[in-house]
Amino acid sequence: MFCCSFQKLIGPRERFSMALLILKLGFCLSAFCHVSNTDVDNWFERQWEARWISPSAASTSDYGVHLFRKEFSLGKSPERFVIHVSADQRYELFVNGQSVARGPASGGLLTWNYETLEVAPFLKPGENVIAASVVNYGRWTPGAQASLFTALIVQGDGEQERVVNTDGGWKTCVNEAYKPSLVNRAPIDIAPADQITGGLYPWGWQALDYDASGWDRVAVGEPGQPKGTGTQYLRALQPRTIPMPQLEGEPPMRIRRSEGIALAGPFLEDGDLRIPPHSTVRMLLDQGYLTNAFVEVTVSGGAQAKLRLMYEEALYAPDGTKGNRNDVDGKVMRGVQDVILPDGGTQRVFRPLDFKTFRYVELEVETKEEALVLHDLKRTFVGYPFEQQARFESDDPLLGRIWDTGWRTVRLCAVDLYYDCPYYERLQYTGDTRIQSLISLYVTGDDRLMRKAIADLASSMTPEGILQSRYPTRFTQIIPPFSLYWVNMLHDYWMHRPDTAFVREYLPTVERIMAWYARHVDPSTGLLGAMPHWNFVDWPNEWPWSSERPSGGVPPGGIDGGSSILSLQYAYALGAAAEMMEHFDSEVLANRYLAARSRIGKSVMSNCFDTGRGLIADDIQRTSFSQHATIMGILSDAIPQEQRQDAFKRIIGDPSLIQATVYYQFYLNRALKKVGLANEYVSRLQTWENMLDMGLSTFAERPEPSRSDCHAWSASPNYDFLATVCGVEPASHGFRTVRVKPHLGRLNRISSRVPHPNGYIDVIFERTRDGVKGKITLPEGVYGFYEGDHAQQTPLVPGANAID
Repeated sequence: MFCCSFQKLIGPRERFSMALLILKLGFCLSAFCHVSNTDVDNWFERQWEARWISPSAASTSDYGVHLFRKEFSLGKSPERFVIHVSADQRYELFVNGQSVARGPASGGLLTWNYETLEVAPFLKPGENVIAASVVNYGRWTPGAQASLFTALIVQGDGEQERVVNTDGGWKTCVNEAYKPSLVNRAPIDIAPADQITGGLYPWGWQALDYDASGWDRVAVGEPGQPKGTGTQYLRALQPRTIPMPQLEGEPPMRIRRSEGIALAGPFLEDGDLRIPPHSTVRMLLDQGYLTNAFVEVTVSGGAQAKLRLMYEEALYAPDGTKGNRNDVDGKVMRGVQDVILPDGGTQRVFRPLDFKTFRYVELEVETKEEALVLHDLKRTFVGYPFEQQARFESDDPLLGRIWDTGWRTVRLCAVDLYYDCPYYERLQYTGDTRIQSLISLYVTGDDRLMRKAIADLASSMTPEGILQSRYPTRFTQIIPPFSLYWVNMLHDYWMHRPDTAFVREYLPTVERIMAWYARHVDPSTGLLGAMPHWNFVDWPNEWPWSSERPSGGVPPGGIDGGSSILSLQYAYALGAAAEMMEHFDSEVLANRYLAARSRIGKSVMSNCFDTGRGLIADDIQRTSFSQHATIMGILSDAIPQEQRQDAFKRIIGDPSLIQATVYYQFYLNRALKKVGLANEYVSRLQTWENMLDMGLSTFAERPEPSRSDCHAWSASPNYDFLATVCGVEPASHGFRTVRVKPHLGRLNRISSRVPHPNGYIDVIFERTRDGVKGKITLPEGVYGFYEGDHAQQTPLVPGANAID
């Protein structure tokens, strides 16, 4: 069976028009629904008529799945029926029994998102019903979820739509069928898995013919207040600025092993599976790659049976290691698990509340007196609707495998936020997000999630003048160096998008961050002094956790002061801040930042540079040496230009140094490029080749042993293949002009397409006996230059440009 769902999401920039968005549920769309453009009322500029509604009898802050519904009548099928919807914490909206949306997009209490949806295709003349399931995870609330108490709000856009406004006419009840399943959840920051009891489920509650006469009346609270329209707020509403997620059916899983029943091949390929009474059956199912997916299980019969679905990125050997991810023999699952308790009914569809991240699913079925028939195990991929607009090809197949694996990594690490990892945390960390944003710009050309991330993180400003390390979040965590990367990320956006108004809005945030760091410079050394919070840099084994203060990944001097790495990262961000301030006519600040950068660089070189080794020590005490200090010395211009290449060669040629892990190799490659050695890049991909050899279908958080098998900061080659190997970069802010400086290294042929605000940049290069030749095609209105190996520059004009 195929199903399709249609909805329209109206963003804030579409105040006077709406565009139809199609959600794909299943393997394909069987029809299309077109809705003409129409005006949308300005509900984001004024107080709503609708009010937040909550359960009346149950606790509104503890765990609970709460159902809401309202029946209403229409004289005819409407051509438009636009509604604005939000909830605390998460909702799924139904119209006449059909699921039409999940939300809201994650935000904070002062940045609470609502969706604007066109639901006319689901309505009919006569009686209709709108319904919502709202989950509050209570003490198990995910780390990225802000919350006050359980609540729902629906505001109709026009006069006819206001019949569904949330008010005292709505009814509610608690769905007692759900409770959290907490097996193997201890270190996980995402929503808990579920135990679903079929005998307690109000089957058909979303449908019009359901008898809700026994439901309670809702408690009516405060009206909805968009940000800027009120005198006080519980949740300051703002329009969703990103599209709804992509939903797409996954193909059948493969049975890798089974117990209690002889099965092989694709799961349920031959139709229904009957589990006899008094049986215990266990099957290990393999998707073949890591995915994010909503899971639905359809069964008949099986009263008093128990189904357990355990989800994992990889299986574990007896010694706790994962080994090759393709291997399953002798390995066990450790993952979170959903538990389903059927009630014996026919064609019962059990739907866990949140999506799972997995490659492997272990399905265990225990039956009692009655056989159970398993009809379907549906998995619907969910992710931000990125579309791969870029292309990269070369004569080395390895690079193609890295490209494809990096792309899957990026897809799984973005839904309504950029995720650090989808299995464990789903938190939008700035350090991860800067890299993810650049990949988004280069591979997809879609900047909407990047803009949201910049705004989200800026809204996390603390009273002391530093950003939180991740946001949205229910727990405050501060990693000061991540605020510096936020400055770099704003600079990245400024260089790649002609959107100066957006950048100007956040310059005061840049000033506060720079001022916070300036206050922490020790005048006696010129380096950063004692530093509060968690001053994480990278994950080498030499920087372990300490019981005294949060110190995992913190280099020497990162707590007590005198860290060259942190001081130079501050200088690196000062350079980016100065460029933006100079452009926006803040020359006083720009000069102040440049002077501070120069002073820090000189202080580090005076106090930490070891002339014998030709390297910067990690701290003023010179207790250790790492690649990281010299990387930041190069990026911040602290190391004089004539010494940079030699210093870089030393750090990549000395295995005794503390090594940059997969995350910090992004910055190592920035330094590689800056010192003129970028032709070595394609020969330095052993980290990623090793992960492929381990059977990973996405790139891991760190070298083995790695907790997370999918971590977006590890997908940086998808950026570097385009920006470094093919050499496509902005030559001026806003990508108004282009610089193309390819670095083929050992490759003989490369070609790529890079999305640009004006169109596409296409490049083809081939090594010949006479040197590198190729063609560069620029979009209309875009000029630039090509730079060869010897720094000669050739002007580029719109259209095709031959490189001889």
